[in-house]
Amino acid sequence: MSKYLILNCDDFGQSRAANTAIQHLLSEKKVSSATIMPPAPGFQEAAAWVRETGNRNIGLHLTFTSEFAGFRWPSLTGHPSLHDESGNMHMTVEAFERNADPAAVKAEMLAQFEAVKQAGIPISHVDNHMGSLYGIATGRSYLPTVLWLCAKRRLPFRIFRNIYEKDEFLASIPNAKEILAKVVTLADALGVAMPDYLLSHPYHIEEGETYDRFKASLIRKLYELPEGVCETYIHPGIDDEEMRRLIPSWEKRVWEYRLVQDPDFTYALRDAGVTLTDYYYVKSHLKRPRVGSIMALLKLLVKQLQ
Repeated sequence: MSKYLILNCDDFGQSRAANTAIQHLLSEKKVSSATIMPPAPGFQEAAAWVRETGNRNIGLHLTFTSEFAGFRWPSLTGHPSLHDESGNMHMTVEAFERNADPAAVKAEMLAQFEAVKQAGIPISHVDNHMGSLYGIATGRSYLPTVLWLCAKRRLPFRIFRNIYEKDEFLASIPNAKEILAKVVTLADALGVAMPDYLLSHPYHIEEGETYDRFKASLIRKLYELPEGVCETYIHPGIDDEEMRRLIPSWEKRVWEYRLVQDPDFTYALRDAGVTLTDYYYVKSHLKRPRVGSIMALLKLLVKQLQ
């Protein structure tokens, strides 16, 4: 097998700083794809660029949180359970999980799918802002609904078949392997394709971290990639006054934008034998046969009923 990497830009449509950086990286083919946020303030600007360029590596970033105190947005549907007292989406995943009405969550998902359709964006895949639909904070997961909606549209989703043991965050989640096995079984039964692995890294600058240390860490991960298709995500942004004022993690976003243009990173990709790929490859190569998957799902259901 070979080593493939999907390098996705999350938060397309969040702000002018994000849009400018992501558009540049997509144009230069420095990244694989980007996922767009229909409720966010910069959505229309990002959507206009996609229509003008015809870029087809754009996914839907299902968005149910608005995490920055000085930079908030409401849902598309306006259901009260999706908002806090400010009238904007909840700031944390836990607040969303505890307060959101399931029917309202599904309606908002449908509204966001419709928003990208009306904007003329033929999406390549789906993922989720801040992991709010995974049930990580309280166990209230919306993944079955998401997977069903993806299956109806024949779209891959950002879940992963295996936990990469060197990913400290994913490996630290209690019962992660058992939970993942059930989700993967359902995804396979529905015919939803997914990458083999997901690689995460901290959103914020850690104590003592510099750009050079950050770069060295990401380059080391390239050489350590397992065989198969891995996805990692970045949140690139240009260094502008608005982002400095509104987004606490602005400097890490500038680093990520700089990193994927860095000649050292480009060399490391080639030297480590890593090929950038996208979700069209996932859709065509990584979907499991549904008959065997359905049998596995039935066995899982029977086991739970015993």
